[in-house]
Amino acid sequence: MTWVKQVGWRHLVGVLMLVFAMAPILFVVSAAINPLGTLSSSEIVPTGASFGNFSRLFADTEFGRWFVNSIVIAAVSSAASIFISALAAYAFSRRRFRGRRVGLLSVLLIQMFPQFLAIVAIFLIFSAVTDYWPAIGFNTWWGLILLYLGGALGVNTWLMKGFFDTVPRELDESATMDGATHPQVFFRILLPLVAPILAVTALLAFIGTINEFLIANVFLTDAGAKTLPVGLTGLVAGERNANFGMFCAGTLLTAVPTVLVFQLLQRYITDGLTAGAVKG
Repeated sequence: MTWVKQVGWRHLVGVLMLVFAMAPILFVVSAAINPLGTLSSSEIVPTGASFGNFSRLFADTEFGRWFVNSIVIAAVSSAASIFISALAAYAFSRRRFRGRRVGLLSVLLIQMFPQFLAIVAIFLIFSAVTDYWPAIGFNTWWGLILLYLGGALGVNTWLMKGFFDTVPRELDESATMDGATHPQVFFRILLPLVAPILAVTALLAFIGTINEFLIANVFLTDAGAKTLPVGLTGLVAGERNANFGMFCAGTLLTAVPTVLVFQLLQRYITDGLTAGAVKG
């Protein structure tokens, strides 16, 4: 009986956690299909439910362009940050050079301060850069990508460095003795072995970038250059013309790329978690 009670309590806790997690999602779905465009509704499926908010979202706003901007910026910045961080982690983990310890501590120290604290300095730098090189200034993909790279490299490097340290050095030494160069060791031996941490950091970087609002709101002012968080916020920024139905519809569509990326990387994350259990 005691065991049955314990299992019952576990199921109850699991159900409560599921309800707690799903309630906001159901609320957003209900508002997205509410033809009145409001958040308040006495039913989960409101009367006259339709997909009108989705069609108006594309017809009355530049949501399609915001969507493309967010996907391109998030994908490019995530891929670039993962590649650069992997190179840095390999150097910190496998090489011994002057300033290595100071470099690691500096990376850790920089990550203790939010990037937004330097927003004034960054704004002044971009103001000067825009005058001479508009392609990486305000309202550009490359300008925002460079900003996101600066904020993500430190923590990604630390995460990857710890994972690189778990890979036996004998693999490097054996490959080197067989004539492999450092690039060959890095790309052909180590990268396949550290695929789980690459998947995790890629997922975290993508989620953090596609959902980022503060920096994008400062550096993106043109309507066509905005990302999803900045553009959708404009739908509810006004006091009288706020359309929460369109906002919730855009929120649901914004979640689709993140879900797809998670499904794409899920196999690598699962393999990393279960690798130690299948090797004897």
